[in-house]
Amino acid sequence: MVESHFQIFSVEWDHVQSAFTVTIWILVASVAKILFHVNKKFGDALPDSACLIVVGLGVGYFLTKLNVDKSIFQLDSTSFFLYLLPPIIFDAGYFMPNRQLFDNLDSVMLFAFVGTIFNTLAIASTLYIFGIWGYFSVQFNLFEILLFSSLISAVDPVAVIAVFEEIHINEFLFINVFGEALFNDGAAVVLYFMFKKFNYIGAHNLITSDYVAGGVSFIFIALGGIFIGLFFAGICSFVTKYTDPVKILAPVLIFAFPYLAYLTAEMFGVSAIFAIIACGVAMKEYVKGNITHEANTSVKYLTKLLALSAETVIFMFLGLSTISSSHKWDTYFVVITIISCFIYRTLGVIIQCTILNQFRTKQFTSVDQFVLSYGGLRGAIAFGLAVSMPEMIAAKSMFVTTTITVIFFTVFIQGITIRPLLNWLNVEKADERQITLVENIYNRYFDYTMTGIEDVAGQRGKNSIRQMYERINAKVLKPILMKSYEKRIFDASQIVRAYKKITLQEAMEVIKQGQIPPLPSTPIKTPTQKQEFNFETQKCENSNSVPTASIEMDALYQMFSQLLDRKVEEIRGAYKNEQTVAMEQSDVDIADDYIEMMRPTHFLSSPDLTIHPLPKTENFHRQQSHPNVSSKIAKF
Repeated sequence: MVESHFQIFSVEWDHVQSAFTVTIWILVASVAKILFHVNKKFGDALPDSACLIVVGLGVGYFLTKLNVDKSIFQLDSTSFFLYLLPPIIFDAGYFMPNRQLFDNLDSVMLFAFVGTIFNTLAIASTLYIFGIWGYFSVQFNLFEILLFSSLISAVDPVAVIAVFEEIHINEFLFINVFGEALFNDGAAVVLYFMFKKFNYIGAHNLITSDYVAGGVSFIFIALGGIFIGLFFAGICSFVTKYTDPVKILAPVLIFAFPYLAYLTAEMFGVSAIFAIIACGVAMKEYVKGNITHEANTSVKYLTKLLALSAETVIFMFLGLSTISSSHKWDTYFVVITIISCFIYRTLGVIIQCTILNQFRTKQFTSVDQFVLSYGGLRGAIAFGLAVSMPEMIAAKSMFVTTTITVIFFTVFIQGITIRPLLNWLNVEKADERQITLVENIYNRYFDYTMTGIEDVAGQRGKNSIRQMYERINAKVLKPILMKSYEKRIFDASQIVRAYKKITLQEAMEVIKQGQIPPLPSTPIKTPTQKQEFNFETQKCENSNSVPTASIEMDALYQMFSQLLDRKVEEIRGAYKNEQTVAMEQSDVDIADDYIEMMRPTHFLSSPDLTIHPLPKTENFHRQQSHPNVSSKIAKF
């Protein structure tokens, strides 16, 4: 278009239409979530994913009335897999509670892999048989229905997290449902692409070796993705070790390497979801020790922001597609799919829990099995896979319509009713009591004791495996991947981190109150033997080679005494340097994993870390020998 006159002001809507629309979507969804949560009546009744779907429906209806170009309503496979899916999966992996995951790894992996395969094959068989009997309006072949069954078996971890965080479910159930939902997505996507390749080849061209290769590829794709994720996690941890001169780059690296792992896995045809999960789970422990507290806080907030934005866009697309897209409704297909999803998930959970209960100390009760069955919410992953199906599939419109209906059913019906059902069943809730420092230490002692019992019994269980990993971690991995970390056999970093949390909180409280405690008296020495505790190496040195229980307890008291003495000096330093503002800012931090987020009283959101002396009625070993030390033991 040629302009005859110079225009001072012009509107270039076509140039910014797509970016402007997406930004408005995110803003509208954010404001809507705020309004939903301000209004307790709606916020408590509807899960977050349901709120986003409602907003998407409203925006879709509004844009349709304005005759906005419908091409912006279409979610293509490239945008979904390369830009929207990675932040959601990385968020779930980075905030995965590692200890709880590995303690329940057997059940999580069984649910995620065996359960997903069982559900996919069972749903596909049922729908295929009904299709042969002529119940459906659109015909499909075996691999097309297997493709649909694999995507409809993908449980949405975001929807599960949102619901279970709100009701504060116990850790055992949470990690099994959340872990299964996360790894289930990886398994479902692997199956999705395998059946997609089979469909491209065509059933008449496939031979026996192709089916064998497909089965082998399932294992190869999953393990290949995990290997790539661990490789990039190691590189990221090692590189962040040297970011002190340019601290601002640390968060950039923490996001770049997992995304690079995801893209590399996509490039080599292995599971990108498993790659970014493995990268997030493995790198968290090391990068936290290599970056500053401010950088770590920035990483956690930005991770949540990206995941929320991606989830918002996907659910907005879901709402928009419901209003604007052309649908193929088949009542029989929709109803049979919903019933099959519910029945086969319940049946699979019962069978797998029955098998697991034969080998586990912690049993899955009937209530636990109901929660596992009822918690299979579908969401963004299933919808993204559905709209990414090839256009050559004649039944795609029917598959997409059914997927949207299943998502609506699970999010609105199951998501809304799960809270009253769990309350009615009196499901065990998460322990909101804060663990004391003494409990944390003696839990570690208990782990070592169980490892010793397994060695004596000649059995290698999860305690022995965990202890072997911790030794390798302390002697090899941490010295390589973390800065200022010396090679050691015993790793007391958890105790030191707990002490640092206590230091920060108590310094803030003391400065607020304007009270600086007096310097402590001379360090305590035991009446029988002098103990020297090396704070940097976490080793107790004494003159005798054979320690006794009494001497070890004295060394423990000596350690606490020196830790708390240092804390007092740090309080004075913080007071002199006027660091009150930085301390107050840590109050609004995000917890390190989803288990801590479920605790209303966790340290960073609702701190209660003031020092409490042990009750006089407790029979604590050698309490009378060191009264001034025992009174300092803090909660964290």
